[in-house]
Amino acid sequence: MSPGQVVWFEIGTTDPKAVTDFYGPLLGWSFDVDPDSSVDGRTYTRILAPGAAWPMGAIQQGDTGGETVNLSVLSADVHADVDKLTALGAKVIVPATTVGEVTVFARLADPRGNIFSLFSRGGSEKLAERAAATEEHMQQASYAPQPGAMAWFEIGTTDARATTDFYAAAFGWRFEKDESAGGKPYFSIFAPSAEWPSGGLWDHGGSPDGADYAMPSFLVSDVTATTGAARQAGARVEYGPEANPDGLVFSRILDPRGNRFGLFSQPAPPADS
Repeated sequence: MSPGQVVWFEIGTTDPKAVTDFYGPLLGWSFDVDPDSSVDGRTYTRILAPGAAWPMGAIQQGDTGGETVNLSVLSADVHADVDKLTALGAKVIVPATTVGEVTVFARLADPRGNIFSLFSRGGSEKLAERAAATEEHMQQASYAPQPGAMAWFEIGTTDARATTDFYAAAFGWRFEKDESAGGKPYFSIFAPSAEWPSGGLWDHGGSPDGADYAMPSFLVSDVTATTGAARQAGARVEYGPEANPDGLVFSRILDPRGNRFGLFSQPAPPADS
């Protein structure tokens, strides 16, 4: 994990139980309240994908100003990055805040109004041990995301130039046209020095129904079935399911509390010759 990478997501809510009741059965998530980050009677609940040794996100209770989902970007220095990003046009929602001895975080809105967070590793012995264990696990295992895991993120924008200019200056991201997207104005997002993309940008500038958003996307085995299950559980399907020419299938969904997320499945591997 390097600064500038999206490595976490948070769901902000006034009703954590409603969130766990929806996503747990849908994606097989399990949940664990984090005592280090739960303050003033408000819980911070870690989210684990099926079979995962380490959490990929969290449910933040109560201090988000409403229901929201946001991507979290690793920062080397949250205070300095907040100053940098506000100079680029971002708005501070929650200023740089130290949570116990665990981490420093801040929550901001980009110039298009999309909420995102910054966080940095703290200097405590507990966090150092956790980070070392995570890195050892990743080195020892041939890691591949499993169904239910966040394995992509997506930014939708009605002003691609403004959005790419902001994130390129903010985090050093680069954007490359995705030729496998079937003609859609879709761009792969590469974090600094990354060989492979970790997210995508969809240019909605030419669509009358376009929207600005930033959302996590979760790998599933069957997008159509999982999308149908989400609808049955009270979600609204905003787009899809749709397949790219290469076989990747995806959908975009608003959960029962209005938070946006994506589902996708990978193209089938080529048959052995």
